[in-house]
Formats: sequence, structure tokens, C-alpha cells
Amino acid sequence: MEKHLNGEHAAFASRPTIGNTLLRGLGIAVFAVIAVYFIFLFPVVPEAWRTAGSAELYLTGVVGACLLLVSMVFSAVKRGGGGDLAPRLYVAHVTCAYAGTVLVAIHGAGNLGRPPALLYLAILGLIALGLYSRVYLSRRVARTFAEKHKAFAVGIPESKREKLRSVIERKRALLASLDPSANEGTFSLQPGHWFSKPMASWQYAKLVNEERNIMGTRKMVPTAQAYWWMAHRTLAYLFVLGIVIHVITVTFFAGYVADYDMSKITWWHLKEW
Repeated sequence: MEKHLNGEHAAFASRPTIGNTLLRGLGIAVFAVIAVYFIFLFPVVPEAWRTAGSAELYLTGVVGACLLLVSMVFSAVKRGGGGDLAPRLYVAHVTCAYAGTVLVAIHGAGNLGRPPALLYLAILGLIALGLYSRVYLSRRVARTFAEKHKAFAVGIPESKREKLRSVIERKRALLASLDPSANEGTFSLQPGHWFSKPMASWQYAKLVNEERNIMGTRKMVPTAQAYWWMAHRTLAYLFVLGIVIHVITVTFFAGYVADYDMSKITWWHLKEW
């Protein structure tokens, strides 16, 4: 038994990770690099690097967006059961997100008066929430696992037990179609379930939320801990949606993006609507 625990400890200690100090340092470095670029370098770089839509900045934006979207791969693998790959992908998620932020900022050429600039707010929010959750909130989460909340000590009121029993029975019935070999108490929806059986997954997610409301799960912890992941995920979805809209507009509505000054359309596109 001791040998097994030592092996697990060694495996945990050797897995790739980013410490809180390094994480904070990287976050500060990102904003420092962007500030130095626009204050000192931007006025002296070649004209192409100061002209929005140039081939140079177009390719910079493409690379930056791809790096930022690496985070979606991390989320998909983590929720898809790839626990062994999660530590390495977390490191890739952080480093690619920071590098992508710098490149996307350069791609924008300091133009903050156009709608795509709203994507910067999403990026800032994602970085801020990520740092907050990893550096500060993680300690609170660790304490939560060590606590015994009064709801478990006192028990669920009789008036709610029947509702909870009904929800669990319906969850088990749905689980038989989603994953017959899974255990209702430990099962969580994964991307594959949403793709293969979206309606059943949506119904199961509703039941999970109903169970949480009956149990008062989110009320057991501080508001920031209860809702940070929802906020982080919402910002991520909005960012991806913004990227998609931006790509569609510059590709198919290049004339609109350039205010119908065709001489400004220097990037690759399909239509000049």
C-alpha cells in the first residue's frame, strides 16, 4: 500500500504544471510586452505593421486566434475523459493563451474604435478569471472538499426528499440511454454525449441543475466560487463566437469592413460585399 502511495506521489510530483508565482509573472509579462510594443515599437515599425488588414497583421491575427483556441482543445480533452493529458494541455492552454493575446493585440494595430475590439474585453476577462481561480480560488475549493457542510450534517428536509428522489430516478432512467455502464453518482456529461444524444444530454443537464437547487449546492460556497466557472465559460463562448463573426465578415464582407474603400482591402477574402 505504501509503495502504491509513493508511486502516486511521484507521478503527481513529476507531472508538468505552472506554479502560482510563474502564472502571475506570465500574466504581468503579457501586459508589459503589449505596453512596450505600442509605446516604444509601434511608432517605428514598418508601415505594414501599423496598417490594419495588411498581410502581415492578417497572418499575425490568424496565428494568434489559433493559439487562443488551443484552450478549447484543453477543455474538450479535460471534459472528454482525457485526464492523463490534462496537465500537459493545461500548460499548453496557459502559454498559448498568453502568446495568442500578445499576437491578437498586435493584429489590432491599436484600433479600439471598431466592434472587434470588444474581443479584447473577453480576453481580459478570461485572463483575469483564470488567474483568480488558479491563484486564489483554488485554495478555497481545496478547503471546501475538507469541510462538512451543515446541509449534509442536518440532512435534507422531508419536504424536499421526495423531489430529490424523483429527480434521481429520472436521472438514472436517462443515464441508461446515455451511458448504461455509468454510475449516476459519479457521472458527468461529456462532449461526446452532447454530440451523439443532444436531447437526452440537455434533459440530463436540466435534472442535474434541479438536483443542485434542491440540495442548495451553490449556496454552500461563496458566490465567486459558485459562479466563476459559469462566467469563465460564458466569456469563452462569446470570444469564440466573436472570432467566428470576425472571420466571416473579413472573408465575405470585406467591403463593409473597409468602409467600402476597396484600396484598403489588402487581406485574403472571398467577397467584397
